[in-house]
Amino acid sequence: MPLYSPLKQEKFNTRIQNLYSSGKSMFEIALELNCSVHKVSYWMNKNKFRRRSRSDAAYVKANPVGDPFKIKTNLTIFETKLYGLGLGIYMGEGSKLAYGSVRVSNTNPTILRIFISFLKIICSVPNHKIKYSIVCFNDANPKDAQLFWAKELKTDTSKFGKIVQIPPQGKGKYGRKSKFGVCTVGVNNTKLKKWITEEFLKQDICLDSLEEKHTLGKGESMGPSPIPGSL
Repeated sequence: MPLYSPLKQEKFNTRIQNLYSSGKSMFEIALELNCSVHKVSYWMNKNKFRRRSRSDAAYVKANPVGDPFKIKTNLTIFETKLYGLGLGIYMGEGSKLAYGSVRVSNTNPTILRIFISFLKIICSVPNHKIKYSIVCFNDANPKDAQLFWAKELKTDTSKFGKIVQIPPQGKGKYGRKSKFGVCTVGVNNTKLKKWITEEFLKQDICLDSLEEKHTLGKGESMGPSPIPGSL
């Protein structure tokens, strides 16, 4: 029976911690260290290594090399405007219910171009991570819709995949914009969605502060008025 070696155990624990921090699961660590999952779990608990939640584990699995975005700081005047427009477009036109999905749907190409620029320039999202889709009426030409959006958004037609067609609503005729359907652009990332939501809330707080200062500047004051002659 081999003697217990604190040094070997320390190296073993360090390898477990490093492998787990790199995103590997306990099962994958056990395979790499040629031991049981129970042993990995035992030493992680004994050393009080922080465990990932299921959602964190799923995120690491989906993003093995780290976050697929990086928020830009030290913005230029143009980038500051783009930052505000991007937040506003998402909070006004974006999908809020889809978990971990940052998506905006619209019939207006300009709105979608601005949002794509926000994702690429402010959030540094790689082009291949941005997803596109189209929904149009079943009496529209899917190929025409695909070509229209590819040209307007400066991307390849292959990015859109299968176009979803739905029956026209009512007997009216669609206008020029809806003729090409509704296009959706976005990226799936829980952390990015959380950042966008928190940033928007910060702007709301700032607006409340500005409105309060603006009101006070018009002659209104907080608290009791000063006693004449006391100043």
